[in-house]
Amino acid sequence: MKTALCVVAWVVIAPFLGGLLAGVDRIITARMQSRVGPPLLQPFYDVLKLFGKQGVAVNVFQNYYMVCFLVFVIVTGALFFSGGDILLTIFALAVAGVFFALGAFSPNSPYSNIGAERELLQMMSYEPILIIAAIGMFMVTKSWHVHDIAGFQKPLFVFLPGVFLAFLFVLTIKLRKSPFDLSTSHHGHQELVKGATTEFAGPSLAVIEIAHWYENVLLMGFVYLFFAFNWVVAIPAVLVAYFIEIFIDNTYARLTWHFTLKSSWIVAGVCGVVNIFLIAFLVK
Repeated sequence: MKTALCVVAWVVIAPFLGGLLAGVDRIITARMQSRVGPPLLQPFYDVLKLFGKQGVAVNVFQNYYMVCFLVFVIVTGALFFSGGDILLTIFALAVAGVFFALGAFSPNSPYSNIGAERELLQMMSYEPILIIAAIGMFMVTKSWHVHDIAGFQKPLFVFLPGVFLAFLFVLTIKLRKSPFDLSTSHHGHQELVKGATTEFAGPSLAVIEIAHWYENVLLMGFVYLFFAFNWVVAIPAVLVAYFIEIFIDNTYARLTWHFTLKSSWIVAGVCGVVNIFLIAFLVK
């Protein structure tokens, strides 16, 4: 019963939290750029406006892939917030990313196709660190289940500082923020226009935006796990982590995919793998 309630709460509440996070993001970004910025609820107004527009698709598979992207993101969050296997959660999130890339590949558009290629490169960049984070959590808590990890009575951050820093590094990629907003961007400075989402419009673009809201809440859930021993500490830590990502987004120019791939693997090796080896010797 409790598991079902968690799943229902995730499906219903997560998009509202994600939309609010997007609104806060846009307000803080505007303030950093000496602008007033839009109202907090502007992301919801934008999505409602997109649903009211005519749906145009290049081919029959284009929108199908994006619906699958949304469905698998929702399934991923359901697994996570119901306390399921964290490795299965990461694999489900990877499947969602593949559907997003397939949707971008389906139109015969150079901008969209290059964005899809970059999306796959970004997946190669962040997936190793997500798996390393799951392994580290297992080594400390002796469980693969999110429920047990969240219920661990000691701060995981203390045992996994390197893994946490590596996760923050790739969180910039997953949130699609500079300097790693390579495949698509929420801002107008993308040299690929909108990259992977160039050929989407109307309701299909709204579906993508809602999927990203779900995804962002899920990612904040991962951050929460590192501080889950005390929610009074965990919630401010999540908010600080999100602010750091917004700050990085507004202070760094976009980097190349070569640097993204190399740097993320270096960070995974230096911070993540070294931390894992230390845990193997220190945690009994």
